[in-house]
Amino acid sequence: MKNKFSFGFWRILLPEGADPFLILAFIIPFAIYMATLAPSVTFFDSGEFLTASYSLGSAHSPGYPLFLMYAKLFTWLPFGNIAFRINMATAFSSSLACLSVYLLTIRLLKDERIVEEGRLAGFAVKGAGLAAALAFGVTPRLWLQSNHDKPYPLLAFIAAIIFLLLLKWREHFKNGSERPAYVYVCTFLAGMSMAVHQSVVLLLPSWILLIVLTDWRMILRIKELILATAFALLGFSVHLYLPLRATQNPLLNWGDPKTYGQFMWHFLRKGYPGEPHGRDASLLWAQVKAFNIPHEFTWLGAALAVFALVCLWQRQKDVVIAYGAGVATFLAVIAGYFNTPNETIFLTEEFFTPLYLLTAVLIGIGLFHLLGFALRKARLPERYGMRVYSLVTVMFFALPVSLCAVNYYENDQHNNYIAYDYASNSLRSLPQNAIMFTWGDSGAFPLWYLQGVERMREDLDLPHTPHLVFDWYLDSMPRVFRNSGLKRVDLENLDPGSCLRIAIAEEINQRPVYIDFSTRYSITFNEYSPVQRGLVYRMRRSSEPGGMPDISVWENYNNRGILEKISFLDLDTGKAILIYANSYLEAGEFLLSIGRSNEGMRMLAMAEQISPEIKPNIQQVLMRYGIAR
Repeated sequence: MKNKFSFGFWRILLPEGADPFLILAFIIPFAIYMATLAPSVTFFDSGEFLTASYSLGSAHSPGYPLFLMYAKLFTWLPFGNIAFRINMATAFSSSLACLSVYLLTIRLLKDERIVEEGRLAGFAVKGAGLAAALAFGVTPRLWLQSNHDKPYPLLAFIAAIIFLLLLKWREHFKNGSERPAYVYVCTFLAGMSMAVHQSVVLLLPSWILLIVLTDWRMILRIKELILATAFALLGFSVHLYLPLRATQNPLLNWGDPKTYGQFMWHFLRKGYPGEPHGRDASLLWAQVKAFNIPHEFTWLGAALAVFALVCLWQRQKDVVIAYGAGVATFLAVIAGYFNTPNETIFLTEEFFTPLYLLTAVLIGIGLFHLLGFALRKARLPERYGMRVYSLVTVMFFALPVSLCAVNYYENDQHNNYIAYDYASNSLRSLPQNAIMFTWGDSGAFPLWYLQGVERMREDLDLPHTPHLVFDWYLDSMPRVFRNSGLKRVDLENLDPGSCLRIAIAEEINQRPVYIDFSTRYSITFNEYSPVQRGLVYRMRRSSEPGGMPDISVWENYNNRGILEKISFLDLDTGKAILIYANSYLEAGEFLLSIGRSNEGMRMLAMAEQISPEIKPNIQQVLMRYGIAR
């Protein structure tokens, strides 16, 4: 029975008969993603998502339960490390998103004909669908997301399936057959996709408009509204995973949402209070530009999308209106309501992935109609030979091939070990049974993955300083904070820096206490002096003798990707490289100050080799000690 249901469901979505174009729409992007896949943990949220997926825990607010459960399936593959397997999960979901572009394109072109010859007409429809799928697959945004663990491609795929089902429902309605079950399935998927990413709600106006413009009476049918709401709540019930798993205290249990109050705190992102700030025209324009079709598809792609909207307006106005409503809603909320500061606008760029998917569909439709215009103007003979098919192929696939060529190098992550090495080098710097306080997600999350998933240096404790203000986080580290004074104070009135000082005072007489580079330069310490040990710093009381720095740790470091540029360097990867350079610079300056000139010069040379832009800083150090180059 289950097999029959699954077959019937896919029969609804897929065209009849064998379709090699459909297979290629999935296989080609997947092959590209696997060739450029990150081999291990990367920066930003990667280490956290990897750890949460592996342990079936809870990620940062609002938890992302469906994405974690989806990614967990790939951890059971029999090859590669856990990070590689979960990265592969995103490559798979991105390929599904490309497949859905193909399905949407040929659905919207189902009744369109540009020539009388049936074979060329079919080739044109499917070729346009495949070109759209491949163009979407090699856009810089989706490609970058596909190389490591990200929820947005999975969200885009589910959103596309909802659009596809609504188009199928619309077709049945126009043929005189009401099928409200399609709408119920859509509301179920919409509710469920909230557990992938909450930005899915921004597509609701588009979906509602598609329904209303087809059959406005549906919104007046109380029974159908109740059923649609019930199915949406059923899909949303995936979130019950969070409190249920929290009771089992998984390895990563962000927010500890086992109670209703803590669940709502987690779901509503209460842990991320935003500081109010003003906005001028330049900031507003920067926020709007986060949705950048020319950047993703080139200006040619943008022109094809506009051309498609003009062509669709003649016969499928509801699709044009739904797309416009989606763009307007995303910009109104993300640019208008969020008022994202300049330094974090790059984070909102990923939210637009579902809109880029729909734009890719428009590009396919634009290519199809452009071909029709060209054929009508060319006045070719009634029977088309291979030359015509070859020209059509070149016309359709010039854009995706060009995008692939332009974006390949920047998105090739197959040898990106920078985050892995940064974390492992930090762990190598620490003595047995030490505690190291971190600051910044990208400095902490790779450490969480290495220790929690790959079981590296389990003797260490690695508290994350910004989280010391949360009771749930203190409870998650009983070995450190079971009897801490932090549990007896009002954390709401303390900032992370104050909490860190209390924690250091409690630990410094019991075990080696360290901080990472970001903590060293984020907080001012008066009662303690940091002593450099590679990438990290040992904390000592200011009254204690300083001692000599241990420079032998540098010899144990892996420097893959540090001495030569590899592919795309996101902000945190670039920051990690600068941390290496500045750490070598700091060590070199200290060695010069104590007369160990040869060693100091080697350190300065390494700093310059890693980051040539700090050459002026190196020159200042040399001048300070009277050394000429």
